[in-house]
Amino acid sequence: MRTVFHARLEDVVERLVSMTGAVADMIGEATAALLTCDLERAEKCVSADRAVNRAQEAVDEQIIDLMTRQGPVATDMRSLVAALRISTDLERMGDLAAHVAKVARRRYPDRAVPDSLVETFAGLGSKSQTIAEKTGLLMASRELDLCDEIKRDDDEIDRLHRSMFLVVLDHRWPGTAEQAVDLALMGRYFERFGDHAVLIAGHVRYLITGTYERLGTPAR
Repeated sequence: MRTVFHARLEDVVERLVSMTGAVADMIGEATAALLTCDLERAEKCVSADRAVNRAQEAVDEQIIDLMTRQGPVATDMRSLVAALRISTDLERMGDLAAHVAKVARRRYPDRAVPDSLVETFAGLGSKSQTIAEKTGLLMASRELDLCDEIKRDDDEIDRLHRSMFLVVLDHRWPGTAEQAVDLALMGRYFERFGDHAVLIAGHVRYLITGTYERLGTPAR
């Protein structure tokens, strides 16, 4: 019975790693759509979000089935609770990537990012994709050093997010109020994407050590 349980639990982990790869690809596509006015890539990202939602539903059903049918205790139950939390964070990361893509789609054929902020948003996208990829690697390898790397990557996303506001709030910035709102929202989407990756790192640390250490600001 325990052999079957752990085989199914490993399948859950593999599904979560697959979801992590999907959201990493999504934020990459969303960033490319945003910076190149690529409508096809924006639509691809939005469609991928629906697939991530379905994947979450499937993995959550599997986790709940293991909870109710297998009678897990101690470490096994901790693994399942952590997995449920991780699937929720991954689903939210997919939503955030799709939100970025929807801004790109709404502003097409214009680019939602002005020339002065192209480099900043390119950095936000690159770091967000990296942090998602490292989160998947953390779940697959359980190498706790990656938790610290993920936190450092999130700090860089936060720095880029703040630098974006310095440009928008400068009295010399020539943009409109509508553009400022778009930029503020998109910056927040990337910032929250990183926050969810940090939360996942905390869940994995809890799974491995049995101690929950909050690594960053709670994501919403």
